Amino acid sequence: MDLRLSGSIAVVTGASKGIGLAVTRTLLQEGASVVAASRGRTSELDALDALDGELLHVAADLMEPGAPGHVITRAVERFGGLDILVNNAGGPPPGTKLPQFGFLDLSDDGWHAMLEFNLLSAVRACRAAIPLLVERGGGSIVNITSGHARQPSAVNVDYGAAKAALANLTKALSEEFGAQGVRVNSVCPGPVAVVDRRGRGGRHHRRADGRRSRDPDHDRGAADDAARHRAPGRGAGDRRRRRAARLAPLGEHDRHAGRRRLGLSESELTGPVLRAAERRCGAAAVAGPPNPPSGLI
Repeated sequence: MDLRLSGSIAVVTGASKGIGLAVTRTLLQEGASVVAASRGRTSELDALDALDGELLHVAADLMEPGAPGHVITRAVERFGGLDILVNNAGGPPPGTKLPQFGFLDLSDDGWHAMLEFNLLSAVRACRAAIPLLVERGGGSIVNITSGHARQPSAVNVDYGAAKAALANLTKALSEEFGAQGVRVNSVCPGPVAVVDRRGRGGRHHRRADGRRSRDPDHDRGAADDAARHRAPGRGAGDRRRRRAARLAPLGEHDRHAGRRRLGLSESELTGPVLRAAERRCGAAAVAGPPNPPSGLI
C-alpha cells in the first residue's frame, strides 16, 4: 500500500507500544523518517530499526513543559523539518491506575496530572510544530483522543474531560490553520490491548488471592469463586446491591468493566440496569414500542 509518505518527516509521541508503535511501524514501512518519543525504548521499538525508513528515538517525559518542544526540535536537527505530528501519548499518568470510579474521589493533583499528560502535552507539541508545518507549506497533525471524548461516562471522569478538550482543540486548530495547508484531525479509538515492557499482553489485573494476573478470564473466575465462598457477613448483600446500582447508569463497556472489577455477576446488574433505564426513558421505552397498526411497517 502506497500512502505517498516516502520522504516525509514525522514525530510520534507515546511510540514505544500500542497505537504509537503501530503508527511508527507503518510510517517507516512507507518510507518516512520518524522521531519516536517515549519515556524509554522497548524491544518492539528497537526491532523497527530494520525497516526502510529512518528512526530516531527521543527519550522524553511529555509531562515536563519543555519536553514536547524538545522532541520537535530534535526532528528538525536530525531530518531538517517536519511534515507530520501524531499526538498519541496519553492514558493514566505515572502513579495513576484506571479505571477510577467516582468524581468526588479525584484530587486536584490527579486532575493536574491527567490534564498535563493527555491535553497539555499535545497543546505544547502543536504549538512547537505548527510554525514548522506552515513554513513548509502545510502538513498534518493527528491527535489520538478516545471514545470517552464523545461519550461521557461516570468512570474516568478526568480522563474523559481531558480527551474531550483535545477533540475541541483539534477542531479549533483545523479551522485556524486549515487555510495555510495544515490538516488537523482526531482519531477516537476504543479499548486497545497493549503489551507491557515484560512482554505480557493486556492489562494486569489483581487476582482474588492478591497476586497479579494478566488473564481477565482467570480474574473473573477467581472473583466469582471468592464471591460464592465469602462468608455471608452482615450487610454483604446490601453492599453488592449498592455497587450494582452505582454501575447501572454507565455505558455498557464501562458497566461491564466495573462489574468484573467489583466481582459482580451479570444477573446482579440486570435489575438495576432496567430500573436506571426506566428512570431515564420511562417504562414504555424499556418495554419497547407497542405493536404497529396493521398495514404499517
